[in-house]
Amino acid sequence: MALLVQGLFMALSVLILTYNEADNIADCLRSVSWCDDVVVLDSYSTDGTVEVARTLGARVIQHRFQDYASQRNFGLSQITYRYPWVFMLDADERVTEELRPELIDAVRAAPPDVSLFRLRRRDHLYGRWIPRSSGYPTWLGRLARLGRVHAERAYNEEIRTADRVLELRHHLDHYPFNKGFHAWIIKHDRYSTMEAALLSREQPRWRWSELLGSDPTRRRSAAKRLIYSMPFRPALVFCGLYLIRGGLFEGRAGLTFCVLRAWYEFAIDCKREELRRRAAGRPI
Repeated sequence: MALLVQGLFMALSVLILTYNEADNIADCLRSVSWCDDVVVLDSYSTDGTVEVARTLGARVIQHRFQDYASQRNFGLSQITYRYPWVFMLDADERVTEELRPELIDAVRAAPPDVSLFRLRRRDHLYGRWIPRSSGYPTWLGRLARLGRVHAERAYNEEIRTADRVLELRHHLDHYPFNKGFHAWIIKHDRYSTMEAALLSREQPRWRWSELLGSDPTRRRSAAKRLIYSMPFRPALVFCGLYLIRGGLFEGRAGLTFCVLRAWYEFAIDCKREELRRRAAGRPI
């Protein structure tokens, strides 16, 4: 039994990015307590996140935050890990009992030409999983071979590799509202500012080959660019999630999430128009 337990440890490391995640970090770390090399890459939290992480046995490294891709790339390239594979986890996510052995088996059996595994996550609100209103499934590259992957996009970053990518069966559990609606709105207010700035610099372009291709990450990216090229996008997003995808069947949680998603898209449009007017010297 002791050898079996030791064998579970000797497979992969874990990387968690944090900033003021004292409400989340303890449960997150407990979900990976089976791993003996957990690194918390912290952006100088002020709420006790670092103290909690160290108390629970994590190795804490602090690095000034620039953007999400830069922080993720720092974590993948500038930190020394015990193992050649790293599982990337957010503080509001939890590794399930079903996912844990699959992660370990995946890295042990990974062919040499595979450097990334994708998986799906389950978004929760009001104590329930909301697959319809959250747009499930979204595939995220999270289990990476060091030195063979990198992050792109300043936020909502995407993990890229030139090698082969495989998919895992089991899920992460995601609790985006654990810190309250106030924190969610502040975070997405910041995201909408960055998205508007990006859209003001470049016209979103999409290709049918990507939209209909086999790569789920590229399909999602192409679908997002397609939606950004459409008029009345906030209303389309709400109707798509609430009526077409069936968010209305998820009760109050579904309605709440769909309204918040539409608000986020509307905030992007407002800020994008603001940037256009400022650039033209016109009043807001």
